[in-house]
Amino acid sequence: METVNQNHQNPGFIGDDGRSTASTVVISSNGSMPGTGLDNAEQESGTAKLPEERATWGKGVEFLMSCIAMSVGLGNVWRFPFTALDNGGGAFLIPYLIVLFLIGKPIYYLEMVIGQFSSRGSVKVFDLCPAMKGVGIGQALQVFMLSTYYAALVAIIGRYFYESFRNPLPWATCHEKWGSNCIDSAPDTRNLLPKDTQDDQQNFTTNDPANQRVRTSSEWYFVKEVLHEKPDIIDGIGLPNWELVIGLFVAWLCVFLIIRRGVKSSGKASYFLAIFPYVIMGVLLIRAVTLPGAADGILYFIKPQWGKILDPKVWYAAVTQCFYSLSVCFGNIIMYSSFNKFGHNVHRDAAIVTGLDTVTSLLAGFTIFGILGHLAHEIGTDDIGSVVKGGAGLAFISYPDAIAKFKQLPQIFSVLFFLMLFVLGIGSNIAMTSCSVTAIRDRFPHFKQWQCSLFIAIISFAIGLMYITPGGQYMLTLVDFFGASMIALVLGIAELYTIGWIYGTDRLCKDIEFMLGRKVGLYWRLCWSIITPLIMTVILIYFYATYEPLAYNDKIYPSWAYSIGWTITAFGILQLPAWMIVAIVRDPGKTFSEKISGAFKPYRNWGPLDPLLREQYHKEIENELTPKRGQGVWAAIKQNIFG
Repeated sequence: METVNQNHQNPGFIGDDGRSTASTVVISSNGSMPGTGLDNAEQESGTAKLPEERATWGKGVEFLMSCIAMSVGLGNVWRFPFTALDNGGGAFLIPYLIVLFLIGKPIYYLEMVIGQFSSRGSVKVFDLCPAMKGVGIGQALQVFMLSTYYAALVAIIGRYFYESFRNPLPWATCHEKWGSNCIDSAPDTRNLLPKDTQDDQQNFTTNDPANQRVRTSSEWYFVKEVLHEKPDIIDGIGLPNWELVIGLFVAWLCVFLIIRRGVKSSGKASYFLAIFPYVIMGVLLIRAVTLPGAADGILYFIKPQWGKILDPKVWYAAVTQCFYSLSVCFGNIIMYSSFNKFGHNVHRDAAIVTGLDTVTSLLAGFTIFGILGHLAHEIGTDDIGSVVKGGAGLAFISYPDAIAKFKQLPQIFSVLFFLMLFVLGIGSNIAMTSCSVTAIRDRFPHFKQWQCSLFIAIISFAIGLMYITPGGQYMLTLVDFFGASMIALVLGIAELYTIGWIYGTDRLCKDIEFMLGRKVGLYWRLCWSIITPLIMTVILIYFYATYEPLAYNDKIYPSWAYSIGWTITAFGILQLPAWMIVAIVRDPGKTFSEKISGAFKPYRNWGPLDPLLREQYHKEIENELTPKRGQGVWAAIKQNIFG
C-alpha cells in the first residue's frame, strides 16, 4: 500500500480525486489508483468545491424525538395489530421479538452510524460503494411509494376526525340501509333482534357470502360510508371520494408546511409528534382492558400457537413488520442521522428507539386484542381471529368501536384518538418525504427546499387519489405488497451485504470507534456480517419459492393488477444492476478490470464531512485496515468478522 497517498495532494477538499484502497474484503496486490479525475456524477453535482455547511439538529434530543416520531407511527398502531391477527396472534409475537433482536436493532444502529459518520443522505451515502448506488435509489423510490399511501390513510383518519364532532358518533349505531346483520357499537343500544327479524337476516345474508357474519356498526360505517368499497375491481377502481380528496389535500399541505424549511422546524415539532400519542394510547388501553371479554383477546395475543411459529410465512411477516415498525431499509434513518453532529451518541439513541418501538407495538397489540376479545364476547364466538377482517381497516373498525363504548362524551376521546393517529401519520410521512427531498437535493443542490417539497407533494397527491376510490384498498394492498414489502427485503439484503462485506464490517467498526470512541461488540459484528443478512436471505428465498397470488378479502386480483404490481417490483429491484453499470462506465480506471474494481471502492472523499477530521480519518484507516497479504481469503474473512 505504499502508493496509497500518491495522488492525495489536498485532503482538506472534498473534491480530491481518486478512491480509497482500504478494504477488508477486496484484496489487491496493486495499491495504485486507477485514474485521477472526478467521475461524471462528482462533476455534475459540484462536489469539487467545499460544500455549504450542512444543517444540524438544534439539540441532540430533537434527533431522538424525530426518530421516535418516525418509527413509532402507523406501523405500530395500524399495521402491527392486524399483522399479528393474520399470523396467529401470539404465534407472531415470538418471531417478531427474535427478528427485532437479530435484524431490526442491528440494522437501525448500522443506518444511524453510517448516516452520521458520512453526513450524507440515503442515496449519497453509497459513495462508500458507488456500484451499489442502486440500493439507495431503489429505497428512495420505495419510500416515495410508501408516502403516497400513508397520506391516503391520513386522509381517512381526517374523515374520522371530522365526524368525531357529531353527536352521536355516526358509527355508533346501525343504519337501516346496512341490512339486519348489524349490531350497534355503542353500549346499551344493541339491536336485539326478534325471531322473525333473525329469519329475515338469514334470508338477507344468503346471497352474499361476505355478509353472512354479523358486523358491528363501526365496520359497516367504514366499508359503506367511508370507503364505499366495491366487491371487486374487475371493472376498475372507480372515482375518488371527494370527502377523502379534501383529507388527502390537507395531509399533504401539513407535510409541505413542515418540511419546506428543513430539519430545524421539524426538530421543534418532534416533541409534540413523539410524546402526544402515548397519552391517548394509555387512556385507550385502560378502557380496553376493562371491557368484558378483553382478557380472552389479550390471551390470544400473547399465547403462541406453536404450529404457526414454524411457518416461514409468519417469519416473513415478522421481518416486513420489523421494517415497517422501525422504518429500517427505507433510507429514513440514514437521512435523519446525517443531520447529527459528528460524535453524537447514536448507540444510546438506537437502543432507546428500538426498545420504545417494541413497547409501543405491544401496547397497541394489547389495546386492539382487548377490544377484539370484547367484540367476540358480544357476538358470541370463541374465535378471536374471525371477529373482524385484517388489512388497513382494522384500526378504523376496532378503535372506533372501542370509542363508541365510552358512555360519557365519547366525542372527546374520538377527537383525541384520531388526532393522535393524524399526528402519527404526519410524523411518519414527514420522515419519508424528507428522505425523498434529501435524495433529490443531494443530487441537485440548486433545487431549493421548498421547491422540491412542493413538487413531491403535488405528484404524491395525484398518485394518492387512486387509494381513496371505491377500489382504493385493493390498490393499497397491492402497492404495499409489491412496492414496499418485496422491494424492502431485496434492497435491505443488498444494503447489508454491501456494508458488511464490500465496504467491510471491520472498516465499519473502525469508523464507529473513530467517531464514538467505543469498541464494537461481537454481537454487532456477527449480526452485521453473518446473522442478519443470512436470515433475510433465507426468508426471501423461501418467499419466492412458495409465492402465491396476492388476494384482498380472499379475492384474487385481475391480471392487469398483477402486471402493475410486478412492474413496480421490477422497477425498484432493477435499479441495482442499472446503476452498477453506470458506476463502472463512469469510473476513471483505464482498463475494464480497473473500472470494476474502482466502482466497488469508496470515493476518497468518503468519510467525515469536516476536512480536518477526514484527513485524520484517512491517515488512520489506511494503516489499520490493510488486508493481510499472503494469508489467503480465509484470513481476510476472519479479519472482516472479528477484526
